Amino acid sequence: MEFTMIHENYNVSDLEASLAFYEKALGLIERRRIANDDFIIVYLGNGNAEFELELTWLKEHPHRYDLGECEFHLAFRVDDFDAAHKLHEEMGCICYENPAMGIYFIEDPDGYWLEVVPTRN
Repeated sequence: MEFTMIHENYNVSDLEASLAFYEKALGLIERRRIANDDFIIVYLGNGNAEFELELTWLKEHPHRYDLGECEFHLAFRVDDFDAAHKLHEEMGCICYENPAMGIYFIEDPDGYWLEVVPTRN
């Protein structure tokens, strides 16, 4: 039996702000969308992996979600770490840096943390 990871879901309060953030910060674009009167689900991805980030907007929950202690994250490896860091610094979304490990984290509009790690040889 073999399992394949296909997506991670984040519930968001402002879908358009989240879509803009993920495209600018991480190059993720909309692959497909499911919508009805109560919710919109958008799957984001890039050409580097089949794995997708699923953003869910619920009509009855238009405010930020309580993420508790936020002790979870999604990680992204980047080929140009310095350029990524500069972009995220300009965006003002870096929320934590660990120079000893050579990584940092950015925060999306809803408070989700995303780890950025350099490609290592």
